Amino acid sequence: MEFTLIALGIDIRSGASIDIEENVMISQRLEAHVASSFAEQRVIDVRIGLGYTAVQIEDGNVGVAYTFRDDSATGCSVFMGKRPLAGSSAGDLLDYFSSDVRLESTVGLAVINALSNRKDPEQEEGDLLESLALRANDRVGMVGFFGPLVGPIEQRVRELVIFERDPRRSPRVRPAEAAHQELPDCDVALISSTALIGGGMDALLTASGDCREVVLVGASTPLVPEIFGHCGVTMLSGITVEDGPGILQIVSEGGGMGFFGRRVRKVNIRL
Repeated sequence: MEFTLIALGIDIRSGASIDIEENVMISQRLEAHVASSFAEQRVIDVRIGLGYTAVQIEDGNVGVAYTFRDDSATGCSVFMGKRPLAGSSAGDLLDYFSSDVRLESTVGLAVINALSNRKDPEQEEGDLLESLALRANDRVGMVGFFGPLVGPIEQRVRELVIFERDPRRSPRVRPAEAAHQELPDCDVALISSTALIGGGMDALLTASGDCREVVLVGASTPLVPEIFGHCGVTMLSGITVEDGPGILQIVSEGGGMGFFGRRVRKVNIRL
């Protein structure tokens, strides 16, 4: 399970000239970079599942992003954007990343990940904790409840504090908004990449500016070091999809990371 806040963005078309100022939001920089850096492709499949959203582009690559179903429109239709999605250009669907409707923004992030998340020599394959050096005296702030990481981290550090918008995830989580006050007192910040959908990533990175390690975590993570290496992030921890058809089926059937298994590669990039 991953974490989010609220989304803002900018409409930048593929191939446009880009001049990014320092005060531009990280999500805007990411959208601009992807729009200008990756070849235009058609989207051939879109699956908006209950757990994740998956997008497949014409070269076969698949990207995923966490689905925020609690914010969906009421009624029998959930996604209210323009149709059809399949057959559209990746650039057109990338525009959704700027939407203030989180389900639409999720589609845009899945497009970003379909374009950008691919095998690369800079990637270290394996679980995050195989690449991340934790110290016995560390205070770790986890923004979003990543259940499989909780126990192993607690065994290795002085304290783990978890911030999560959904208190049902665990009785020990603190309110999401408390992260902005607590992260400055942490040595390590693990931040769910779904904060990109919500527009809250900038504030979270500002709050974790003095942390020794700042890691973006989760299957929603865009593996784009060109963007995140300039804003205090020290590691990207995400996935690349090995079995596109398998992931599309799992997403369609309401599955998430726990079912992805060997159909994806868990990878980490040190920035």
